[in-house]
This record gives sequence, structure tokens and C-alpha cells, in this order.
Amino acid sequence: MLCYILGWLTGIIFLLIDKRPFVRFHAAQSIVVFGILFVLRMVLTFAFIGGGYYGFWAFHALISLVLSLITLAAWIILMVMAYQGKRYEVPGIAGIAHSIAGKVQ
Repeated sequence: MLCYILGWLTGIIFLLIDKRPFVRFHAAQSIVVFGILFVLRMVLTFAFIGGGYYGFWAFHALISLVLSLITLAAWIILMVMAYQGKRYEVPGIAGIAHSIAGKVQ
């Protein structure tokens, strides 16, 4: 569960210090899931710099709200699943997480 507390940051920490496969998988999944969400948030922020009219900022706020809700839901679900000892695999991301968790020893 601790792999998800601070998103990709704690994922990196646990991937480097823990050798158990279950923890390494969740650490890698945390890096990938929250890394992607972090990059999307940065792209969103820089893409909307310089917009001047109201509709532009309303669209930015809507996208930002949806991204925040997705992040919150993923954070809660992944922490609960890891706490329960379940190896919940996020579709499309679990394969990347498996390759990261398996490569780093």
C-alpha cells in the first residue's frame, strides 16, 4: 500500500529498496500509473498557458477536474487492493509494470 502513498515517488523508492515480487509489482505499477497521470497534468498545464478567453479556461478546468478525479479514484482503488493483498492489474499498464518489476533486481 505504501507504494501508492506519494504516487510515482514512493513507487521509485520501493522499487529500489524492496526485493519482494508483490511489492515490486505494485511499486512499478505506481510509477507507471501516476507517472502517466503526472505527465498528462504537465502537458495540460503547458498546453493551456497563454489562453485568454473564458471558454478556453473553462475547458481547461473541466479537463483538469476529470484528470483529478481519475487520479483520486486510481489512488484509492490501488491502495485498497494492495492493502488487501490483491495483485490488481490496471489494464494496459500491468504489462509495463511487470517488465519494470522484473528487470530491476
